[in-house]
Amino acid sequence: MQLALLCAVCLLPGGLALPLPLEAGGMSEPQWKQAQDYLERFYPYDSKTRDVNSIEAKLKEMQKFFHLPITGMLNSRIIEIMQKPRCGMPDVAEYSLFPNSPKWTSKVVTYRILSYTRDLSPLRVNQLVAKAFEMWKKEIPLHFKRIHRGIADIMIGFARGAHGDSYPFDGPGNILAHAFAPGPGLGGDTHFDEDERWSDGSSIGINLLYAATHELGHSLGLGHSSDPNAVMYPTYEDKDSEDFKLSQDDIEGIQKLYGERGD
Repeated sequence: MQLALLCAVCLLPGGLALPLPLEAGGMSEPQWKQAQDYLERFYPYDSKTRDVNSIEAKLKEMQKFFHLPITGMLNSRIIEIMQKPRCGMPDVAEYSLFPNSPKWTSKVVTYRILSYTRDLSPLRVNQLVAKAFEMWKKEIPLHFKRIHRGIADIMIGFARGAHGDSYPFDGPGNILAHAFAPGPGLGGDTHFDEDERWSDGSSIGINLLYAATHELGHSLGLGHSSDPNAVMYPTYEDKDSEDFKLSQDDIEGIQKLYGERGD
């Protein structure tokens, strides 16, 4: 009798799933797990309370960021946003290595491209990266200089999986790239996931110009914007290459750090 009771107790956890919390909003268990992982990565703490344990607080923070009704409960719209390809840096946090709005103090910022994608020629990658830098250069009194050897302020490359910075890539989809705010060491460095299919806009794939302009915004000191028209919006949208430009929100943000360009 005691043995049978013990077996029944041992089997109980495997036979009955624990009910999901109210914040799950009726979503499935896989969706709830995905939401928890997403919130832990992109909303490390609630910006007001620093309540690191409250999923409800993180959901509210995400809803606020994306201009959704603030309920603290999961729903299909949030799941839809969570499934979009995006930048790997958090939306609400001191994402950078150094807090307090870091920026480059030199008027000339160097960059070096360490590795390339197999999807585009090195020449095309060089052109697109240079064009991404030019998007920002037009608005601020900084100059960007490419170097071919040695340590640059901004080291750029393509990599798969774990690549030495504690932020491993996750394979095709989801996280496309990440970059670090200005500073020594990893500061300013920009990494792209080589498991993505990269494009220059002439074929199917992630547009490297869009992604590079976004990530270099981080390399210059910008965080994510909640303006869906901004280059610094965290999720990736395929846009018309002809109309691609910085939004007013992007321009105001970068000029707040570096001032306006004087011609």
